[in-house]
Amino acid sequence: MIYLITTIHIAVCFFLIVVVLLQSGKSADLAAAFGGSGSQTAFGPRGTANALSKATTWSAVIFMLTSIILSVMAARHTGSAGSVLNGTKAAPTQQAPKK
Repeated sequence: MIYLITTIHIAVCFFLIVVVLLQSGKSADLAAAFGGSGSQTAFGPRGTANALSKATTWSAVIFMLTSIILSVMAARHTGSAGSVLNGTKAAPTQQAPKK
């Protein structure tokens, strides 16, 4: 089960990277640099949600859900008091020489 969720998580990570990089910035044209606020758009500077923004939203939601599920599964696997440092040996302390 954890391998399936990890595979889905990694696939969503790559998909999210691609979808975010394909999007153009909001009001990123030349008029925005001089104070123009999206005069060429019909719905204002924000515009409507297109397929890329919807895909970004859904992939971000799936990414967060798989992250939470994986962290809960990892906590249950290690126990309630599990820690990354359990089972490691403490480093010997060295005292400074006395003068």
